[in-house]
Amino acid sequence: MKRALISVSDKTGIVEFAKGLSGQGYEILSTGGTAKALRDAGVAVTDVAAYTGSPEILDGRVKTLHPKIHGGLLGRRTDPKHVSEMAQQGIAPIDVVVVNLYPFEATINKPGCTFDEAIENIDIGGPSMLRSAAKNHADVTVVVDPADYGPVLDALRGGEVPPAMRRELAHKVFQHTSRYDGMIAGYLERQGAAGPVHFPSVLTLQFEKVQSLRYGENPHQQGAFYRDFGGGEPGVARAGQLHGKEMSYNNFLDANSALELVKEYRETAAVIVKHNNPCGAAVASSPRDAYVGARETDPTSAFGGVIAFNTRVDLATAKEITATFVEVVVAPAFEDDALAELKRKKDLRLLAVGDLRPGVRSGPDLLDLKKIVGGLILQDRDLGAIADVRALKVASKRAPTDEEYRAFAFAWKVCKHVKSNAIVFARPDRTVGIGAGQMSRVDSVKLATLKAASPLKGCVMASDAFFPFRDGIDAAAQAGITAVIQPGGSIRDEEIVKAVDEHNMAMVLTGMRHFRH
Repeated sequence: MKRALISVSDKTGIVEFAKGLSGQGYEILSTGGTAKALRDAGVAVTDVAAYTGSPEILDGRVKTLHPKIHGGLLGRRTDPKHVSEMAQQGIAPIDVVVVNLYPFEATINKPGCTFDEAIENIDIGGPSMLRSAAKNHADVTVVVDPADYGPVLDALRGGEVPPAMRRELAHKVFQHTSRYDGMIAGYLERQGAAGPVHFPSVLTLQFEKVQSLRYGENPHQQGAFYRDFGGGEPGVARAGQLHGKEMSYNNFLDANSALELVKEYRETAAVIVKHNNPCGAAVASSPRDAYVGARETDPTSAFGGVIAFNTRVDLATAKEITATFVEVVVAPAFEDDALAELKRKKDLRLLAVGDLRPGVRSGPDLLDLKKIVGGLILQDRDLGAIADVRALKVASKRAPTDEEYRAFAFAWKVCKHVKSNAIVFARPDRTVGIGAGQMSRVDSVKLATLKAASPLKGCVMASDAFFPFRDGIDAAAQAGITAVIQPGGSIRDEEIVKAVDEHNMAMVLTGMRHFRH
């Protein structure tokens, strides 16, 4: 008789699958709650304890760790020695194993979860059975994912599960147990760690492949998109694509950059990104006006850009967007008539990320990883913010005006998301010029001046790091900038302050740097 061993925590679809196996002539072995659920549904079940002749002991910690179970899984059917030993020991082969594990991840993510609760939800017998069956996949079909119940039953109705399918199912098992063990190891190492961010001694990363990309950053490179298992912060990786061509490697980078900047604002805001740098940002009373304000910063660069909103996109905004060429629009949601308008552009990619404000950041959402050849560098995300710019130290003789303070609050948020060396010229509601990624700060000032599409007189300047020389201040003053927000900390700070005072500018110091490489 053919045998299937079923022991699952997630019972989704298990009754139907067990009935299908039973209909194919399988004897069903099971344990605890699974056995009860199957019996209640009318499926004939043999308890594992009755099958092995050994009772469950130690509060259920030991129930499937038995030679009749693991011998039945690991014995090679084509090896005469194995077949003989199994017969001598009274071990019958087990042909199908269906197991999913104690909900360790769900347990540790519950508010108030205790250490003892977490420990009791570490599955021992389940991974052992999965690994035994997966190792012997030449003879055993092992199922860890309920999504595979249907295909496996279909294969069995046709005679047997093909070797290639058994191998793929075994592959999924080792992926699953690897992630499970990694979660447990990470949890145990985090115990007693100070703060929400912890850098483990051995870093285990688990991401699921979502899709292959047409190519990477350039056509001669291959690419793929993966999503992490943990965390819950709204983002591009968890967005739903509502329309348009498949996202490209560069689309993902730009959409992520745009969304992370627009999240900085509580006012209705729009951001346009090109080549992973903002080329415009604005706040306004409506998403349309915010988008127009952002676009006016640099209309040339905005062409073919990626747009992010922090509020629902309405029809007026959609009509403004479709008036020009845009690659991607990412927003919490889209009104139905706006969606219909945007869908007139058949290639325009539309991403809906949901409400940007629920929940808290945790786990992977707190980390920033970058691959280098031969290794990885890891840091916590730059989530630093200034609660009140009016509380900052005023380094100049002249104090900022109310309008300059409001412009500081706007510009500093943009500056954090511009590639260093970063310079942002802004008014209280919009960017006016952006200088990004230059090797010297004065060149970023000059670039921001060059890129400005409207007059700079009366604008403020934000700098992501200190000014090493006064030349950047002089160039900004010449362009019409009246006030500066910057971290300070240069050995020439006195010289910088002197230059600011000579130009009758105001300057505040944040004490916080925002390099972005």
